[in-house]
Amino acid sequence: MANSIQNRLIEVTVQAVKQLYNADISENQIALQETRKEFEGQITIVTFPVTRFSKKSPEQTGTEIGEYLKTHISAITDFNVIKGFLNICLSDEYWISLLNETIVKSDFGVFPSNGKKLMVEYSSPNTNKPLHLGHIRNNLLGYSVAELLKAYGYDVIKANLVNDRGIHICKSMLAWQKFGNGETPESMGMKGDHLVGKYYVVFDKEYKKEIETLKAEGQTEDEAKKNAPLIKEAQAMLQQWEAGDEAVIDLWKTMNTWVYAGFEKTYKQLGVNFDKYYYESNTYLLGKDIIQEGLDSGVFFKKEDNSVWIDLTADGLDEKLVLRGDGTSVYITQDLGTAQLKYDEFKMNDSIYVVGNEQDYHFKVLFLILKKLGKSWADGLFHLSYGMVDLPSGKMKSREGTVVDADDLMSEMIETAKERTEELGKTEGLSEENKNALYNTIGMGALKYFLLKVDPKKRLLFDPKESVDFQGNTGPFIQYTYARIKSVLSKVNFDEQSKVSVPVSISAYERDLIMTLGNFPSIIAISAQEFSPAQMSNYIYDVAKLYNKFYHEETILKAEIEEVKNFRLHLSASAAKVIAKGMSLLGIEVPERM
Repeated sequence: MANSIQNRLIEVTVQAVKQLYNADISENQIALQETRKEFEGQITIVTFPVTRFSKKSPEQTGTEIGEYLKTHISAITDFNVIKGFLNICLSDEYWISLLNETIVKSDFGVFPSNGKKLMVEYSSPNTNKPLHLGHIRNNLLGYSVAELLKAYGYDVIKANLVNDRGIHICKSMLAWQKFGNGETPESMGMKGDHLVGKYYVVFDKEYKKEIETLKAEGQTEDEAKKNAPLIKEAQAMLQQWEAGDEAVIDLWKTMNTWVYAGFEKTYKQLGVNFDKYYYESNTYLLGKDIIQEGLDSGVFFKKEDNSVWIDLTADGLDEKLVLRGDGTSVYITQDLGTAQLKYDEFKMNDSIYVVGNEQDYHFKVLFLILKKLGKSWADGLFHLSYGMVDLPSGKMKSREGTVVDADDLMSEMIETAKERTEELGKTEGLSEENKNALYNTIGMGALKYFLLKVDPKKRLLFDPKESVDFQGNTGPFIQYTYARIKSVLSKVNFDEQSKVSVPVSISAYERDLIMTLGNFPSIIAISAQEFSPAQMSNYIYDVAKLYNKFYHEETILKAEIEEVKNFRLHLSASAAKVIAKGMSLLGIEVPERM
């Protein structure tokens, strides 16, 4: 529904209640929705909230308001009332003018700047292993949310907090030192993140062997885990790193450099980017000033062992450690400091953390502590919590080396796209270079769309084969629809800047398509407000479905009346524009031909 007619209907319904029942109703009490397909009409007003003012049945109330609206809004041609639902029919002229005066305009779906600054933090990889399927959902979600908010008028900063320190990093370093024989990404022909990840797995295998040996000598599982020589060496290496040991720091820098080069390739293939990188190695000490601030103000308290805590039991949470007794940081220490650093640097109104739902409790605690510390900006913090991704074969585990690697998955998607596209004979006349670009566009589009069309909060079962289907709610179906429209437009000398002809009447297929295209700005708004690319994904699928219905039911190029042909070409071009822009907000490319 286009906003202007919605607003007008709400405004005049408020007037109707005043005139007919001498009562005041607020605009937000008027509920509008699209009319259900089995009833005549395009917009439905729910009349139940008005019956307490009218003191009449929902049907009678609907009829009286319908008569009032028809008299006061020229675009309404008819109405019908089904129980408590008033279904409004709008004239062909209204829909034609909506296309002509709004949808075809170059600024359609463009929001002005709202003057607000917002940060979206996503990706947050560990430098001890490559990105995996879970990271793919995180990256695509973060990137798309950032693009949607930008389109909605925010000044957006995309940030990446890299977890580049800690015991897990030392495990990879130690294993490479002991078992690596000087291997490098160049000598092995491997991406750097894959090489470092290989040694994280090696550490785990060797560590498990040591545990078994100690257990055979009579130690319990817990004792063996603590006493295994490898874990002790890794812990010693972490202490050396924190003490600034030159050899350890040099090894750490070398291996991280390998990892970053690998990550960059993965990010490029995924089509995501960042404006600002933060590194835990630079931020892990930052929270200590905030801990002191909290102690001074009485928000935190010390226990006998000198550890620092906050008591959140009155808020339905528990006591939370914020600094160890020996003065070393825990995760929350660092996150408090990093939150302050980010705000000091950018002074943003809002900050969104895109992190999996296993961290829900952590973020509740973090945000609550910042509020208790009196940080005025803490109200603008939001945890965009998302569900895990599973494959049909089951959940992935990184330590066992059975993780679903992001690079492997993307390659598999592109290969699957190649097989499907060639089966359907859609590559005739394309050069090898163009074919490969097309397979990449389709494979990546399939992956991204499948992961983004599901509500972020829901756990997701990703089926690579199902995602590369040219039918149904998939990326390739939408891409194919776009290519189909471009093919239609390329067959005539069509000028998108030309004036839209006004036909005498339009069909239900044309009207439904115009009505859905008219919703585009409000879908951008809803998707941005709800941080939900799923809203945009499913909307674009609706546009593609409706275009295909229109394409099959109406002649476009062979329309006998020139005005009708021109109108349908403009309608086609508008559908292509909305599909392309909507897909780009999801980070998905659309091919000119398929």
